[in-house]
Amino acid sequence: MSFTLAIVGRPNVGKSTLFNRLVGKKLALVDDQPGVTRDLREGEARLADLRFIVLDSAGLELAEDDSLQGRMRRLTERAVEEADICLFVIDGRVGVTPADEIFAEILRKKNAHVILAVNKAEGKAGDAGALDAWSLGLGEPIRISAEHGEGMDDLYLALRPLADAFEERAKLDAPEVDVDVTDETAEEGPRVPTREKPLQIAVIGRPNAGKSTLINKIIGEDRLLTGPEAGITRDAISVSADFMGTPMRIFDTAGMRKKAKVVDKLEKLSVADGLRAVRFAEVVVVLLDVEIPFETQDLRIADFAESEGRAVVVAANKWDLEEDKPQKLNELRQNFEKYLPQLRGAPLVTVSAKTGKGLDRLHAAILKAHDVWNRRVTTAKLNQWLGAMTEAHPPPAPGGRRIRLRYMTQVKTRPPAFVVMTNHADKLPESYARYLVNGLRESFDMPGTPIRLTFRDQGKDNPYKDKKKSTPSRLRKHLGQAPRD
Repeated sequence: MSFTLAIVGRPNVGKSTLFNRLVGKKLALVDDQPGVTRDLREGEARLADLRFIVLDSAGLELAEDDSLQGRMRRLTERAVEEADICLFVIDGRVGVTPADEIFAEILRKKNAHVILAVNKAEGKAGDAGALDAWSLGLGEPIRISAEHGEGMDDLYLALRPLADAFEERAKLDAPEVDVDVTDETAEEGPRVPTREKPLQIAVIGRPNAGKSTLINKIIGEDRLLTGPEAGITRDAISVSADFMGTPMRIFDTAGMRKKAKVVDKLEKLSVADGLRAVRFAEVVVVLLDVEIPFETQDLRIADFAESEGRAVVVAANKWDLEEDKPQKLNELRQNFEKYLPQLRGAPLVTVSAKTGKGLDRLHAAILKAHDVWNRRVTTAKLNQWLGAMTEAHPPPAPGGRRIRLRYMTQVKTRPPAFVVMTNHADKLPESYARYLVNGLRESFDMPGTPIRLTFRDQGKDNPYKDKKKSTPSRLRKHLGQAPRD
């Protein structure tokens, strides 16, 4: 998905019909009555070879108060700000209305890429509206019929160059992950961050954990809005910083609450944006509130970062408010080992975003996690290690069938990924896989980083495995058997 497209316009201009056509399903409710759509609806759209996210929004109303229409308008404006491209739809049979003119002015200020579409423009009935649309000053209008599928080729031609530009931007912003190990002899360490390609960090956590305050302290200025209220940050904002001599791009994200508590649509957008920020990061800093650490949501957030294959650092904030620091630190470490075994050995540091104390420890932990995330191990060392591990603790023999681990190699870094060739790979229990992963962490100094371990059945690659063995011709002659034709 290279970009996000928001469909906006007055009520009853055909936005939901167009949304359904782009996603290929009738996901959005469609009716002649205006105002059917109230919430933002997201779908995966397909237009020829383009794949993108499309947002169906509520009709733009002139209301600006806290009424239902006012809240719907603010939600739609939010979608316009978040989207890469905005598709402004007007009714070709009605023509340009005063409300269309007002909204066109708003869109020019809020979104750099606006495409104007004149819907219901099939036949001569839409001619006048299509000509009138030029007066909005949004460039050449595209005549479409969402109901009959007309004009989709013109919409594709308008989106294609923008899609290419966003795809290039995504390639520049996206971190290198799952990098194939091609040359084992190269003693390459982690990529050295530069100003052109900084180390990308995402700071995530529950609301009011102090994420924005921490980032402000790192960059040395009050760039991000902070305060005692929870949920001030709405979207993932990236800032560039020279953190103790290391060029970094740091993503500040919205606080992530339990899914059942996320009922506000703006908050849903914010949490989704934070999850996207994790995918753009190389190292994820999970920020805890030291007064109430390791709540269920903290564990889910850390587990999400690990499942995405990112290096993880856990930081306990508001350390300046803690009185019995030695006891609390011991308690944090015990709970970390207990509740996050999949991140065993990951850096755990204490910081104070308010005073800046502990930032040196945080910086060192980020670099350490990044280094481990890039770790390479040669095949020779891996197989020597695998032999010692299987000798110390042989694999089980389910049903009397002995499992043999034949050889092992590393196939990727960022995060480290390994493949073990074996027989009966499907019979190997998860407990034995954990035994090997823990051994990798300890033997090759890879604490905390996600490790991907895959078992492949070598026997399945043997084309002669299920064929019967034939008696050699010389032996058949010796036994007096007739030769085969």
